Amino acid sequence: MQKMNSYDTIKDFIRTKLEKTEGALPPGKIENEIRNTKILVTTLQPDALEMIFSSNNVSNLEDSNWEMMKRELELEFNVTMSSGILIQGEEQQNRDSRWWTEREKLREDYYWNRYKKYMKKNLPPNVIKTIDTDTDNIMDNLEDPKIDQFSRYGMVVGHVQSGKTGNYSALICKAADAGYKFIVVIAGGINNLRNQTQDRLNKAFIGVDMGYPVGVGKFSGTKQSHVPRSLTTKLQDFNKRDADKNSQGTNLDNTKSPIVLVIKKNTSTLKNVIEWLSKIYNNGVSKHAMLLIDDESDYASINTKKPEEDPTIINARIRDLLSLFEKSAYVAYTATPYANIFIDHKIEDERGKDLFPKDFIYALEAPDNYFGAKKIFLGTKFKHIVTIPEPCNLKLSHKKDMKLSKLPDTLKDAIRLFLINIGIRNLRNQGNKHNSMLIHASRFTSVHQEIGTRVEDYLCSLRKDIMAYGSLSNPEKQSKNIKDIKDTFEKRCKDINAKWEDVIKSISELVNTVVIREVHQERSVELEYRDDQPTNAIVIGGTSLARGYTIEGLSVSYFLRKTIFYDTLMQMGRWFGYRPGYEDLCKIYMTEKMRDNFKYIIESTEDLFEDFKIMSSSKKTPEDFGLAVQQHPDSGLQVTARNKQRNTKEIYYDMKLDGHLKETEKIVSDIYINRDNIELIKEIVSSVSDIRSNESELKNSYLWKNIDKNIIREFINKFKIYESSKDDIFGIKSRMPINFIKKYIDEIDTKWDIALYSTKEKEEGGIYIKDKVTVYKQKRKVQIKDNGKCYEVGNRQVSSGTSESISLSDFECEGIERKDRKAVRNRLKRPVLMLHILDANIEGSDKTIELAAFGISFPGGITSTGKTVSLKINTVYIEKLLKGEDYDD
Repeated sequence: MQKMNSYDTIKDFIRTKLEKTEGALPPGKIENEIRNTKILVTTLQPDALEMIFSSNNVSNLEDSNWEMMKRELELEFNVTMSSGILIQGEEQQNRDSRWWTEREKLREDYYWNRYKKYMKKNLPPNVIKTIDTDTDNIMDNLEDPKIDQFSRYGMVVGHVQSGKTGNYSALICKAADAGYKFIVVIAGGINNLRNQTQDRLNKAFIGVDMGYPVGVGKFSGTKQSHVPRSLTTKLQDFNKRDADKNSQGTNLDNTKSPIVLVIKKNTSTLKNVIEWLSKIYNNGVSKHAMLLIDDESDYASINTKKPEEDPTIINARIRDLLSLFEKSAYVAYTATPYANIFIDHKIEDERGKDLFPKDFIYALEAPDNYFGAKKIFLGTKFKHIVTIPEPCNLKLSHKKDMKLSKLPDTLKDAIRLFLINIGIRNLRNQGNKHNSMLIHASRFTSVHQEIGTRVEDYLCSLRKDIMAYGSLSNPEKQSKNIKDIKDTFEKRCKDINAKWEDVIKSISELVNTVVIREVHQERSVELEYRDDQPTNAIVIGGTSLARGYTIEGLSVSYFLRKTIFYDTLMQMGRWFGYRPGYEDLCKIYMTEKMRDNFKYIIESTEDLFEDFKIMSSSKKTPEDFGLAVQQHPDSGLQVTARNKQRNTKEIYYDMKLDGHLKETEKIVSDIYINRDNIELIKEIVSSVSDIRSNESELKNSYLWKNIDKNIIREFINKFKIYESSKDDIFGIKSRMPINFIKKYIDEIDTKWDIALYSTKEKEEGGIYIKDKVTVYKQKRKVQIKDNGKCYEVGNRQVSSGTSESISLSDFECEGIERKDRKAVRNRLKRPVLMLHILDANIEGSDKTIELAAFGISFPGGITSTGKTVSLKINTVYIEKLLKGEDYDD
């Protein structure tokens, strides 16, 4: 196998030449550069090669490696990333907020230029350009530190593991170039996350770690007078004694360079920083400009009982810290639009309102090479998901004294797949890269240790047999363990271009490097990813890994956790991120129910970001978006449950249905109830069929306009939807908030349209309803769910792509596509009751059944009512939901 240094050196040489090209690379540019470089490598003497490549370790590569390099460079240079989207507060909209970008030719970008050079090592050129644009936009919405007094509050919303740290590192560099002197990063509530953030800022901005140059500090031209002074280290959070020692007499008044702190989010640390500043500067600190980055700003749940993490006190401490400075900018970073910072704006705590991002919210886009939630969970194939069957002997709900007699077969399969992935990446010349597997199956430290012991036993058994037989011919005939590895390879790697004989030999070379690391407060050995040495680790943990912490080279995840909350669930997804050259190897083991939960969350989040884009173009404010989050039909319960007052018996929840589609995507399986529902559809159609049917833009379907709402009310009251319980007023199981819809009908005085859908392919057996109304059933696939109690429609979507536009004429659709559902709803004049009779094929069988379903498309945009529907909710109901929410010990 080729020396990795040679491969990387040649690739870096070609990359540097390609980066000099202005604009997009012309066709064939990469191929030409590789061809020319190959000629150099194969014809020149070692001395000449050393001079050109600045390395004495350059040798020719195999043809397969040259081809691999071509593919990798094409992927890298063809990556695109759109700039983000901005919503500004009223004050920002009314002022000229271009103070930063207008100075482009005059300012000294010392810190930013270093970081830009540093990013070239790992990021595609187009991504770096977008980071530059995004952070320029954010800087414009802060303030010039040279003016006398200001306070700015903003938020940046990104995707999980998509590069938020890189974005705020760039922002910090630019803020330092602008003259911000005191920079604080609040990096989550756990030590390993704070330590990791400190390490990254050391490399991106500070340039020094424990007295030695790192990252940007290794570049020539470093100015000692500009080296930022860090009062925290990789090993030590802030304390007053070390701060006095590390500052070495330097303070904001006598230094040109900024002072930096990376601290944990807890009350004691924040209090210490405030006391230290007040003592050292005797209130003279106020004239300097401060930038405070609140990373993972939705951290510190209101449900915690730990005083150190009480969000009310933490918010107060943050505000106290900001108040020391007459010039301050607070920028919250989060990966979820369900962040507490939105919630605090309205519900419960008036103190939280002060940290609301009143000046701006900036939503980051992800590059197109991002391995994110949409790629994994949207669609129907789920090629990256391996289903964990229920029940499993590693139970979802368990106590901290649980004993694990043996590993689940699916977990053994996942461990074997991880070894296979290590072997394949080694064959792909990625043997010098980190490889990780995540096991996230409990909230208890004691159970992490129990799992760790069993995993160690199994790994030792595999390692023993691989070392004994792995390099032999047909080793699977010598060992059951190796036969199991081969079975996993054949089952999970069908589309992978690799031969079993090569893979098992490659595993044999590296199996001894695999370690097990538990990440929790009682761990004895740190999880460490060094630049100069690859790590192959099976990582076991819970909340310590679930928020912000990056697991390098993650290709296999085993996930068994129970939570109802969107932000918690998304943050637990450490598998999101970038997987260059090995995305095809990535697998996530989880239950079918958890997979469906992720899918639903992502659909809701995508819907909210569509709202965000519309609000941006409509000059709406952060308060408008915060309200949209709170009143969204699919996220409002998250807000309400997280922020209920514990001493109240009931609360009111406002839901805004305008601009949304709600469907009975889960249909009760009882055959008699379905017959009744079909008859109910026939009844309502018969009752309106005397009204002349309007011409439908969807052929073979029927449409009646301007129908009295009392007809709709009667239908909704009689139709039996799937409910897990009579208390399910939010429609958690059915995804149909039926009680809110009934309240909408009662309170909103509007006419309705009714649509009856029929398939284009007319077959025998059409359902005759009344003169001139014959409906042909629509074909759908369904799955049996909830222990046979209901059917779920494939892709959880009853209606087809253009069906919501049925009541719009071509003229009314001018400028939009009929399949653009959000845009269509914004053109609707009235809500549309959408009726469906389905010819449903049960997945995995030849059996078909007749099912009744309906949906309601609510008008949005200027045609919407603008009103919310309010219901009183007993907190006992919310307590039941919160019962599933858990935290680590």
